[in-house]
Amino acid sequence: WGWVIGSIDESDTIARKLAERTACAVVLVDYRLAPEHPYPTAVDDSYAALEWVGENLAEIADAEAPLIVAGDSAGGNLAAVMAIRARDRGGPAIALQALIYPVTDSDFSRPSYASPENKLMLTREGMIWFWDHYVPESSRRKEPDASPLHADDLSGLPPAVILTAEFDVLRDEGEAYAERLTEANVPTDLKRYAGQMHGFFSLLMLPGSELGFQQVVKAVKACIAKARKAQLTR
Repeated sequence: WGWVIGSIDESDTIARKLAERTACAVVLVDYRLAPEHPYPTAVDDSYAALEWVGENLAEIADAEAPLIVAGDSAGGNLAAVMAIRARDRGGPAIALQALIYPVTDSDFSRPSYASPENKLMLTREGMIWFWDHYVPESSRRKEPDASPLHADDLSGLPPAVILTAEFDVLRDEGEAYAERLTEANVPTDLKRYAGQMHGFFSLLMLPGSELGFQQVVKAVKACIAKARKAQLTR
């Protein structure tokens, strides 16, 4: 959670469900956590994992398989950053980015941070705590590797599917990122989930989680179908 706490095991169930629903290989990244390993360690670890997947795609899935980055909350932040870094560094080529209530900025003054209704699972104070541990140097928090919303250029990025929750302090920055992507002519599928709070995607027993999964699975399957069609026409 928040680049600071949690473990790879906590994402195992979601990863297995995604693999089952999409018939895809899913790779979890066990990046090093702050504060022992502050920014940009998580970014560098994630990109190293992305490069490894790109180099070993034939063994993991199929050499022609589309590569997709995905994550929720801080993981959504890292997935967005990976899409930008892969573009800027010439690969690996990413076909889709799935960003689930992503952290895209360090601005705590947005309206979604102020509403008491949005503090059910994650609070403004909690996000300040996470940022203080992840990027202790406040002067670096606007760097695109930390806050992708501040990237100068978002053109040429892979299509995006973005989920936000109505009652979430991160709602506004996730939707602002979707708007920036759209302005940069990046195909973007944004949906705000009414009545949902931060973390709803992980609450697998609830109907809201299933609806979120349906959106992501649909986007992944469409991405795979597009890749297969391109292979057949070559």
